[in-house]
Amino acid sequence: MKVLLTGGTGFLGGRVAQTLAAAGHQVALLARRPEAAPQGGFEVLRGDVEDGASLVAAVAGREAVVHCAALVKRWVKDPRQFDRVNVQGLDRLLDAAWAAGAGKVLYCSSFIALGPTDGRIGDEDNVHDGAPRNDYERTKLAADRRARERQARGENLVVVYPGVVYGPGRLTDGNILAGVARDLLAGKLPGTVGPGDRRQCLAQVDDVARGFLLALDKAPAGSRYVLGGDNVTVRQALEIMAEAGGVRPPARAIPYGVASLLGRVLRWQAPLTGIEPMMTDGEVEIYRHEWAFSSARAERELGYTVTPAREGLAAMVRWLIDSGAARVKR
Repeated sequence: MKVLLTGGTGFLGGRVAQTLAAAGHQVALLARRPEAAPQGGFEVLRGDVEDGASLVAAVAGREAVVHCAALVKRWVKDPRQFDRVNVQGLDRLLDAAWAAGAGKVLYCSSFIALGPTDGRIGDEDNVHDGAPRNDYERTKLAADRRARERQARGENLVVVYPGVVYGPGRLTDGNILAGVARDLLAGKLPGTVGPGDRRQCLAQVDDVARGFLLALDKAPAGSRYVLGGDNVTVRQALEIMAEAGGVRPPARAIPYGVASLLGRVLRWQAPLTGIEPMMTDGEVEIYRHEWAFSSARAERELGYTVTPAREGLAAMVRWLIDSGAARVKR
């Protein structure tokens, strides 16, 4: 199948591109920076989801589109950029795809668009609480609502919701757990935000990439699937990674109120420095909640499989050490 993929220069998008190509699909990548495209002999087209003309040219002749591009940041100077990329970019791409005659679009949403799941395990039908905690969550929620509206109109759109994607690969903003592991190994992680007892749905990157392949090949129009993994607490994840790296997990629990105050100060300072803060108060609010999800529908209908968190996290830590991407402070 001739496939256009957006977001191929990112951590997850690059792995999806390689997985689709290995399965025999002809994959072209739309990229703002073609030089950052992954290896694999892909056709690389310079373009951007904010540039309608580049989208029209890129989708021409494609049988399917896989949309992984997103603005994944805790902060940018102009918050309207989140809307231009995450919401308007989706609409723009879908309009171009259908006008060009593409048969199917696979959209990468996020677990965060489904909302918190405090005290229970959610799924694709989880109802968001309507109180997004930062601009990334706000716009992924808005984009998910637009996707559902377009599915209801009969468009051949499939939505997947990866969990917290982790594993070996590019150390981008989308590979957040690898960054946490690097700080942990280097002794630079001061503690957990709160007690670390909230569960998160951890999704190994190769599992998720295979999930995209399965969804592209099998998912019917209008369907939605969580592509997740084990639900573990923040503290449990840190303990697994610390054990794999031969270091101790941080003992300190930073109270939510203290972390939120620090995050608010850093967010206020960011417009003056132009530098993304290392934490914001909105991010702290995310850590107050659980984001635990089941991938049962994808397992049942697509054949999706899950790597146990203990196995996947340990392998990521070993990769960080063996590749020289992380230094271990004993």
